[in-house]
Amino acid sequence: MNKFAFMIHPIDVSDVSRKFGVARRLPGSWVEQMIRLLPPIKASDITGVRSPHNEVEGWFVGCPLTTSQMLNLPEEYVLKRIVQTGRLAEKLGAQVLGLGAMTSVVGDAGITVAKSLNIAVTSGNSYTVATAIEGSKKAAELMGVDLAHAEVAVIGATVSIGAVCARLMAKETKYLTLVARNDDRLDQLASKILHESGLAVKVTRDVKQAVRRADVIITITSAGGSVIAPEDLKPGAVVCDVARPRDVSKRVAELRDDVLVIEGGVVEVPGDVNFNLNFGFPPNTSYASMAETMILALEGRFENFTLGRDLTLEQVEEITRLAKKHGFKLAGFRSFERPVSPEHIQATRARAQQKRKVAINV
Repeated sequence: MNKFAFMIHPIDVSDVSRKFGVARRLPGSWVEQMIRLLPPIKASDITGVRSPHNEVEGWFVGCPLTTSQMLNLPEEYVLKRIVQTGRLAEKLGAQVLGLGAMTSVVGDAGITVAKSLNIAVTSGNSYTVATAIEGSKKAAELMGVDLAHAEVAVIGATVSIGAVCARLMAKETKYLTLVARNDDRLDQLASKILHESGLAVKVTRDVKQAVRRADVIITITSAGGSVIAPEDLKPGAVVCDVARPRDVSKRVAELRDDVLVIEGGVVEVPGDVNFNLNFGFPPNTSYASMAETMILALEGRFENFTLGRDLTLEQVEEITRLAKKHGFKLAGFRSFERPVSPEHIQATRARAQQKRKVAINV
């Protein structure tokens, strides 16, 4: 049976506290220092991943560094810890390793990790893009947004996922704004899109300005914290938040019942899957990055697949084809770790319409 592993890490110290009760009584800085002393761990066994063509099993392996540590500790040290965790996956018998959350972002986005290991490595970004685009299009339709004529913004457009999302969305809309911090890379991406699709896109470093006029937003920064606040969004806006940690503030869920925020890249996994780990999803569902690792194992594609900053459209198309072959598909929407029902979307759409009417009459 083919075997895979997927690397996870604590998003913040609260995740550590759920695993180690004593950490709840300690200052966060102490907890972070404590977990730096821990070795990589096998977090759980994954069983029951079964397609019409094959069956695989695997493991979650844990790298004991928080998001903050991965962003702020020396890059060489962080990469060393990620490689150590990858070697645990090797020892367990994995033939392909997926890099989750910040482990797929640090340094050169998996290239150094892959060179240091004897198994295939992927970031999962190809399937993440495919599902983010599919989910955004479906959510816009349900919210009554005509995507072809909508204002669309891609936040974090120059990272690998963001760039391909932008290139794909350029085929769907007439009005596209790219947002990132690097002006040169923004201009290069805008030129590429103009050459590919003929669409002249807007570019800006101002997240709030772009978000405030957008009807549909795909956000995938590596900021490590919220970049979109409740006051930034227009009534009826659709936001696909692909980033982990999330880019959209939790306050949006509390204060804006007239916008739809969905988690990008949530898919249904074929088979009777048991992850033996509660990461807040319903049964048989996972992030698309996890699913990409499973798809490669099911297909027996033990080769480095999605690495580095230069994600290609061909990779997205290929993993989409393999996902369909093995029975993976977009799961129902989720927002802030909770399922989103059709009734919730209808109510959100109605409240947005009412707010727009009030604004027009004022």
